[in-house]
Amino acid sequence: MNITPFPKKKILIATNTAWNLVNFRAGLIRALIQADYEVVAVAPYDSYAPRVADLGCRFVSIPMDNQGTNPGRDALLLWRLMFLFMRERPDVYLGFTVKPNVYGSFAANLLGIPVINNIAGLGTVFGKVGLLVGFVRWLYRIALGTSTKVFFQNKDDLQMFVAGGLVRAEVADLLPGSGVDLIQFTMTPLEPAPGTERKYRFLLIARMLYNKGVGEYVKAAKLIQARWPQAECCLLGFLDVQNPEAISRAQMDTWVAQGHINYLGISDDVRVEIAAADCIVLPSYYREGTPRSLLEAASMGRPIITTDAVGCRDVVSDGVNGFLCKERDAEDLAEKMERMLSLSSEERSKMGQRGRVKMEVEFDEQIVINKYLAAIDDIRVSRLSEFMCKRS
Repeated sequence: MNITPFPKKKILIATNTAWNLVNFRAGLIRALIQADYEVVAVAPYDSYAPRVADLGCRFVSIPMDNQGTNPGRDALLLWRLMFLFMRERPDVYLGFTVKPNVYGSFAANLLGIPVINNIAGLGTVFGKVGLLVGFVRWLYRIALGTSTKVFFQNKDDLQMFVAGGLVRAEVADLLPGSGVDLIQFTMTPLEPAPGTERKYRFLLIARMLYNKGVGEYVKAAKLIQARWPQAECCLLGFLDVQNPEAISRAQMDTWVAQGHINYLGISDDVRVEIAAADCIVLPSYYREGTPRSLLEAASMGRPIITTDAVGCRDVVSDGVNGFLCKERDAEDLAEKMERMLSLSSEERSKMGQRGRVKMEVEFDEQIVINKYLAAIDDIRVSRLSEFMCKRS
């Protein structure tokens, strides 16, 4: 007698880039596989797509116009997701980033597939007024209306969505960003105070967008170098991304030629660049979730300077593990950078140590993973209860 084994429960996870899957969702994907789920990872194809399979999941490429607002292309994305869901029949859908959250939820809802969303930052749209933001709010309200769980990465976004009626309070929950892998990003002691042979290195890690505060950072670098020639200001991250706020390569080349900043390009192992830096800076006024670069930097024991803005302020206790600066204010940023330079190496080291402790207590990636596993388990229990009730 042949006994057919029960198939594994299937989780479908979608985001807007394969890069996002590899860099931000790897820990969750591995944990789901370890918990005996089959994982199907969905994103547009990019240079990181071949590495998704290394996580142990199956990758499905789907075209996605991430920055566009063309209704025809969005309708095509919805159709593609519907077809994909009908073919894969996942038990649970996990949505990340805007279009997978909105259109993936639409498709899953139409097919009766439970949805868990993750609102990982709202960008600049929610800070504006007009027809576009009204339409985006309407889309979110419809898409999240039947979600089983909606995770937020900072309390400001959670409160705004609940107060605005975009999500039900009983399904909203808070995550510590996307968390940080404390084993991968280990505490790395700061180098001794720089002498003539070594400069004190500030480093900004982000996509090269103006609303990440890159322009303010360049202006602050000019001010700093006039007063502190022993300091250098570096940038690390993607250029020419598909975004209206993108900084062009020509502009970056101009800034580098002026001699105030060094552009380091991109890195497949950001730990090397964090370890070589003395302080991580992110003067963002983009509505962040909780910036992963800051979590990784604090986990490695680096003091931080960032804006007193949504998402960013959650990582830094002002004066404890770094400094908070004003948004869109290069002079205030430069003042905070000077304050950091004025500290003794021992004081800066203590800041870094306190940042590491903050990550261990508040931002461990395992907190995120456990919340996802619990939410998925709740769905399975609820579905089993519904099945048993129907049979009786």
